[in-house]
Amino acid sequence: MKILVINAGSTSLKYQLIDSDSEQVLAKGLCERIGAEGGKLKYDSSKTGEKKEKDIDMPDHGVALQAVIDVLVSPEDGAVSSLSEIDAVGHRVVHGGEYFDKSVLVTDEVIAQIEEISDLAPLHNPANLLGIRACQKLMPNVPQCVTFDTAFHQTMPEKAFMYGIPYEYYTNYKIRRYGFHGTSHSYVSKKAMSHLDKAPEDTKIVVCHLGGGASITAVQGGKSVDTSMGLTPLEGLVMGTRSGSIDPAIVQFIADKENLSADEVLNILNKKSGLLGLSGKSSDCRDIDAGVEAGDKRSEIAFNAFVYSAVKLVGAYIAAMNGVDLIAFTAGIGENDSKIRAAILDYFGYVGVSYDKALNDTVHGDEVEIQTADSKVKVVVIPTNEELTIARETLEIVTK
Repeated sequence: MKILVINAGSTSLKYQLIDSDSEQVLAKGLCERIGAEGGKLKYDSSKTGEKKEKDIDMPDHGVALQAVIDVLVSPEDGAVSSLSEIDAVGHRVVHGGEYFDKSVLVTDEVIAQIEEISDLAPLHNPANLLGIRACQKLMPNVPQCVTFDTAFHQTMPEKAFMYGIPYEYYTNYKIRRYGFHGTSHSYVSKKAMSHLDKAPEDTKIVVCHLGGGASITAVQGGKSVDTSMGLTPLEGLVMGTRSGSIDPAIVQFIADKENLSADEVLNILNKKSGLLGLSGKSSDCRDIDAGVEAGDKRSEIAFNAFVYSAVKLVGAYIAAMNGVDLIAFTAGIGENDSKIRAAILDYFGYVGVSYDKALNDTVHGDEVEIQTADSKVKVVVIPTNEELTIARETLEIVTK
């Protein structure tokens, strides 16, 4: 079965075509600047593997999806000869609220429920819906499924997801911790279990999804029991451009001092803070690492703040699970930045973590155990694969 995986953002659309039998990626690409000037489709030719780009005016997601389909079926670069070879479409949707704890088939009711909770993810859910509707229009007879970033975390107990605010804000508006990156945390924690000589229900794993957006999850017995992101992806670690957890009174304080609205302050906390705000240089850890090497003080501040925010959460989740069997690193930073991994792991000798420093320095994007033989805790770098997870869950739904 050939499954098209769609990840639609407000101005972008990423895709992969996956053969569910071999789990081989047959095609992949990215539409950029949808709804703006300078639209571009970047993709790998399925015939030659060559990376290509096309300048295409994409006023909306329907036009972008048509451009993707044109490439998929093109004689020169295509992976299929016609649209009829695509058997199903799997969509990523950021927020499923409390409605969804697993992937589901797209129905009118599902679309209505995603729309109803769009106020929980106003930048993401409407864009995700645009991708779904575009596929429905262009492929009306192909089953569509959705996988939610929040679904994996719906196993969290109340003590983990409730905030210390008046209870009616939860009952009236569903304000609570939801968590994100669930597709990645699910995939990585399942891969991590294969590195442990334990029954899945007995495992205690901390997954560190460290990228431009970053989150950490405690996975006990295969289930998410706590995670660092909250009602929105702003909570938790210091991130590329996000502040992470701060005293909420800071919002009013900055608004008063700078004569800004709450929305303007939140924009600063989401897009101008984190590594970018602290370093004044970049949101990219590679640039921060280079700054540290060059002795740049603000790069050092950004590096140390990022590491320390991660350390506190890993330690908290070890305490919450009363132990840990494995710490996993994934996503762009987690998979490739050996300096960040080392700086985090150096804090955890007290729980028996010992890692091979030379081996850690060589690992970039491969699945590798980096703990020493005498370490009481396994440490594994595991490349994430959210698209494959979506394809697998789509396959399970449509074959039922």
